[in-house]
Amino acid sequence: MNEVKNERKKWFLFVEKIMKLFIKKSNFVYLGEKITNGGIILSNHEGTKAPLALELYSGHPIRFWGTHEMNSGLKKMYAYQSKVFYHEKRHWNLFLARMFCLIASPLTNMFYKGLNLISTYQDARLRITLKESVEALNKGHNLVIYPEISDNGYLKELEGFHEGFDVLFDYGIIPYSNAIYSIFHHYLPKAFFSFILIAFGVYLVMGKKKDIDSEGEEKES
Repeated sequence: MNEVKNERKKWFLFVEKIMKLFIKKSNFVYLGEKITNGGIILSNHEGTKAPLALELYSGHPIRFWGTHEMNSGLKKMYAYQSKVFYHEKRHWNLFLARMFCLIASPLTNMFYKGLNLISTYQDARLRITLKESVEALNKGHNLVIYPEISDNGYLKELEGFHEGFDVLFDYGIIPYSNAIYSIFHHYLPKAFFSFILIAFGVYLVMGKKKDIDSEGEEKES
């Protein structure tokens, strides 16, 4: 198997080495095979814990999906990070969130530039997301998607998930031959129960694949 090139910039790799001194390696629960290359990783978010753990310790080249507000310049990032991420999803006091993000947003903006985040949209610009996703997978990079429903925040026990990521398969953008890895970042054993929701999402996608395969066999006969 050919080695996949890590396209992270040297300055960013240096920053990650420093971060590893303060951020310990976390545990992930795998359903099925462990991560290799060129697959789609479905994971919970759990605040910033899961993304950081994957980036620092996965050992594989990855590209993250992330809402475009976090990838559209410092002003939009500050507005989204303070009001939506910290206030609505992590339940911080709004004033404290705004004060904290005066420092956090510039640092996060720099970090996201290093990640080379793939922006996600809820309009026609979704085609940009899909184009970048296919390019990343063709290079052998893993695509990280967070399908959880987070209206009440990033919880240790998930409340549900969005099925939108299967648009990649429904329209033939990505073949079913691409591996799907389901992982769950956790600290408590009971969190594994919530992971079943992500597993069920994979089941729905693979079920559609079987239906398509069955239809193809019937047509050939």
